[in-house]
Amino acid sequence: MQQFNDIASLRETLQHARRQGQRIALVPTMGNLHEGHLTLIAAARAEADLVVASIFVNPTQFGPGEDFDRYPRTLEEDCLKLMSAGCDVVFAPTPATMYPHGTEHLSHVHVPAVSEGLCGARRPGHFDGVSTVVSLLLHIVQPDIACFGEKDYQQLAVIRKMVMDLHMPVTIVGVPIVREPSGLALSSRNQYLTADERKVAPGLAAVLRDVKRTLENGGDISTAIDQGQQALVTRGFRPDYLELREAIKLTPVTDSTHNAVLLVAAYLGQTRLLDNTAVTLS
Repeated sequence: MQQFNDIASLRETLQHARRQGQRIALVPTMGNLHEGHLTLIAAARAEADLVVASIFVNPTQFGPGEDFDRYPRTLEEDCLKLMSAGCDVVFAPTPATMYPHGTEHLSHVHVPAVSEGLCGARRPGHFDGVSTVVSLLLHIVQPDIACFGEKDYQQLAVIRKMVMDLHMPVTIVGVPIVREPSGLALSSRNQYLTADERKVAPGLAAVLRDVKRTLENGGDISTAIDQGQQALVTRGFRPDYLELREAIKLTPVTDSTHNAVLLVAAYLGQTRLLDNTAVTLS
């Protein structure tokens, strides 16, 4: 497995691969890898001849008071995991490499509509940071495909719209959520949970399953959402949002919506957890 910190050397290696007719996949990460990330590598491996993983803790997607400074930097351990998973190339740039002129006057990619509401309402500017850094990575690597986890569902929707709107020649692959046996979605944030909170955390997925069942059995949407929010509180969560949205554009559902997604963000102690599940409406 090769590791690069600079853009020029990475591009030279990837250009050589392209000349050999190799299909290239990109898996963007912020490091601190877990089994969910390695599932993305496996999905990329199945679709491409050469798999590139980027490791970059992106400062532009963290808001004031968020956990940028304490976000774990575990590059050595991450590289060992990536190598074992079959990754071919690691791109681990510094902020100076990605943003050589700083971030104060940086050009941003803004993806309207789909980035608004949900996490976009709670974290102003977050998705501008995400779409900008992903745009940079796609331009640097120029992959044929790029793999993203479905746990961060709104992020995936933002990236898909950006790629479509800007005619980027890359296929975005959404990879299903990886869960612990308890049902808890794997996340780097799970490490912040206390032992007692980890016992409670699987209740987030349990509430989603209950609300999904109610909705797919024809239950009233507003009532089901209210009951779900109350169930979260009863289980010890502080709900940020629990919403049902159209699956692609993330617009509010209408009478003609069939493919929807139920999305939740909730605090458990000081940790904000995300999850979602597909819902088929009749």
